[in-house]
Amino acid sequence: MDIRKILNNTVKKFSEKPAIIFKGEAISFAQLRETSLRLANVLAANGAQKGDKIAIYLPNCPEYVYSYLACFYLGCVGVPLDFMLKTDELTSCLEHSETKILIASQQNDVSFEQIQKAVPALQKIILCRGESVSGNVVRYEDAIVPTAVDLSEVKINDSDPALIMYTSGTTGKPKGILLNYKHLDGSPEAMKHFVDLTDKDVKLAAIPLSHIGGFIYIQNCVHFGITVVLMERFSPYEFLENITKYRVTCFHIVPAMYTAILTLKQIDKFDLASLRWVVVFGAPSSPEIMSRFHQYCPNARLLNGWGMTETCPPNTVTPLGSTNIASVGKPAPNCEIRIFDEDNRELPPAGHRSPEGESLSAVGEIGEVAIRGWIVMEGYYKDPEATAALKRNGWLYTGDLGRFDKEGFLYIVGRKKEMIKVAGQIVYAPEVEAALQKHEAVAEVAVIGAPDSLRGETVKAFVVLRESAKTTPEDLRYFAREHLAHFKVPQSVEIRSTLPKNRTGKIDKELLKSEVLIK
Repeated sequence: MDIRKILNNTVKKFSEKPAIIFKGEAISFAQLRETSLRLANVLAANGAQKGDKIAIYLPNCPEYVYSYLACFYLGCVGVPLDFMLKTDELTSCLEHSETKILIASQQNDVSFEQIQKAVPALQKIILCRGESVSGNVVRYEDAIVPTAVDLSEVKINDSDPALIMYTSGTTGKPKGILLNYKHLDGSPEAMKHFVDLTDKDVKLAAIPLSHIGGFIYIQNCVHFGITVVLMERFSPYEFLENITKYRVTCFHIVPAMYTAILTLKQIDKFDLASLRWVVVFGAPSSPEIMSRFHQYCPNARLLNGWGMTETCPPNTVTPLGSTNIASVGKPAPNCEIRIFDEDNRELPPAGHRSPEGESLSAVGEIGEVAIRGWIVMEGYYKDPEATAALKRNGWLYTGDLGRFDKEGFLYIVGRKKEMIKVAGQIVYAPEVEAALQKHEAVAEVAVIGAPDSLRGETVKAFVVLRESAKTTPEDLRYFAREHLAHFKVPQSVEIRSTLPKNRTGKIDKELLKSEVLIK
């Protein structure tokens, strides 16, 4: 369904209701539509037409939401970019996407002048909250006020491109995930199936809006008429403050964010009774972390979810009536999910019997998770080789390793690249992390494979302790031996004060691996 018409219908129902609350300021649904239309006219006045690429380089703020919606009103292609990207990374993404207009906020170490010289297709920069103005730069605040809200309707087809979302902003060859306007229905359809969102709900958004997980909050707002409390960046204390202040009913965040919240000494002082359900997504999670968090919001249901930007997530979520948060739930009706081995043979779930009557694995065989359906991306923009590497035989191969149990629940055991081979034995990093997470002194853990001349790889763990907790690497290795087979026990454990994170709060294992290689 056309997201423009959905917003219009939502405005008719909830005109004066807060759609977005940002830094204490409420923005009604009527204001949301009006400002988005004004920005659409600003873009049109600066040359934007249907199919043009409009990049967004902002921190979380209302202007990010307006920018998405303005693109959709014009039938343009939104190119959301992480606000942590630097000049070279931005240049790479803008050049690759052939961006025509950039909506941006200033960063001290980013040179828009250098970017303009390096990206010939870039005709205008609309600068939010910035001071310097040159010939090709328009101040957002000056342009938005006098603009009309009337806009000629643009015909948009389902197959028209809507978004290019970059998986990373490297200066090498960036991968832009191309989604069309039909894909914009994927997440809302899945949410209708999995959860019971109503216009009475208040969701708390701390995921970057450049990320698919952040964009889902905007879709929830428009489709369900909910209020979104938007945070500029994640702060554990402020996150809990917002839950209490605005009587937040639900949210979705990544495991590392739960861990950060649980380290707060003041967590007991916050009233979290308003929470109806909370979701963990984005990485294999430890049930122990969620159980700890549940102590502070016993009325809330715990949900685990899984999906990829490439497949319009969520693709699986724990059913509301289930307590099985060790799994990532069951598939949505808009997709099919199967498990394949390295020879592209489908692997059976737990409890399956062969034609000969032989009972197969009691826990389900582990293989690569593959998904198909209309929710699968068009492909990687201008990268047929990378697209062909993932999309094969009608399936998108996710790179995640998983298994199904006999009740149809999916379990993610890790990424293929997280599979560690120790002298021919297979070790899944998340399994080791889950075992160490059970230790009372452990707040956070990351496990990688370290090169070893004798065994090929060994298991290495990086651990952050809870505040005031004390233990030693050897104690942790001894603890691991009580819970894991000997070949899965970390050969070395390194205790650190923090672990590196990316902008969505996930632990940056690639950086940890590079540090090990340098050593």
